Amino acid sequence: VCVAGYGESDGNEILQLIPPPTLLTKETQGLCPERDFKVECGGFSKRPVYSLKYVPDTSLLVTSGPPDSSLQVWQVSAEDSDVIKFVSTIATENGTGQSWAKIATISARAPWVLHGSRLDTVQITEIESRKNVYTAASGGSEELSSLAFLDCNTLLLCCATGRLCLADVRQPQSLVEAVSVPSASCSEQWCMGTRHGAQGLELSSQPVARLSTWGFLTLTDLRKTSESLASAKVRVPYPGSGAEFLCVSWAPALEGCLAISGFDGTVHVYDTQSWDSSGREVEPIFVHKGHAFGGAGGSRDPPQVTVHTWHLQKPKTLLSAASDGSLHIWDWVQPCGKC
Repeated sequence: VCVAGYGESDGNEILQLIPPPTLLTKETQGLCPERDFKVECGGFSKRPVYSLKYVPDTSLLVTSGPPDSSLQVWQVSAEDSDVIKFVSTIATENGTGQSWAKIATISARAPWVLHGSRLDTVQITEIESRKNVYTAASGGSEELSSLAFLDCNTLLLCCATGRLCLADVRQPQSLVEAVSVPSASCSEQWCMGTRHGAQGLELSSQPVARLSTWGFLTLTDLRKTSESLASAKVRVPYPGSGAEFLCVSWAPALEGCLAISGFDGTVHVYDTQSWDSSGREVEPIFVHKGHAFGGAGGSRDPPQVTVHTWHLQKPKTLLSAASDGSLHIWDWVQPCGKC
């Protein structure tokens, strides 16, 4: 597990952690004497780390963060060293003055990073050679909130306005708008979540989920973008607040389950299988409150969940991090019947 700090100082840590033994076993264990993460190696970044992505099948990490849209490449050192070493910077054309770049990685052909801060700055760079291998057709200058590889040829981009755009690496001049959303407010911002590890699966075998700062969730099947597959409303503590930590993700090993965070110190899990297109209010099947109750207390602001992700093999296990530097790994249990 890799984590990083996002403070304004020039000494933000980047750490690779070894999960506790209970997380590494395939079978469910009882009590385990060791329940803490251990630092395997680490380094320091001179800039805040707003996004960190591991490059599959390599020992490389890619990070991004202010004050511009450049990327930083890191090498997780060999067994005889405990240092995460800075390797290179991937500069972007006219990157100065732009917001930090959103990133996604893949290693289908070669180690690639998909990155951009606006719709008209999206490109793919080969990490090791720093060669530009794809530039998306200009589809406007809207700010990007999320981007993803659907497979080795297909890209999905999500603007902060909620607009989805499909792009094909084999057709650099094409940029297809998949679907927009009816915005409830001009201040509303959106992010998206796609099925993790969906490479090689049929396009949109799992719907794309979009989450707004006002608590609206919409599911879209990219094979039929003329209408929303399902939509719902979730209760959020501060509707319309900032989208800095907004996060929605699909469970990779559970059908129809997704999690959301970024509104406060909690992570909510939902079962979408009964959702329709009515936009009705829905209740979570589980709420993780560990970060909210695990803070330092006193007059300090309560911690806010900054990101969460699902364990790839353990169906009901998630990891979440918060603004107080806490990292949690937890299981959830769905109530049965009237229990």
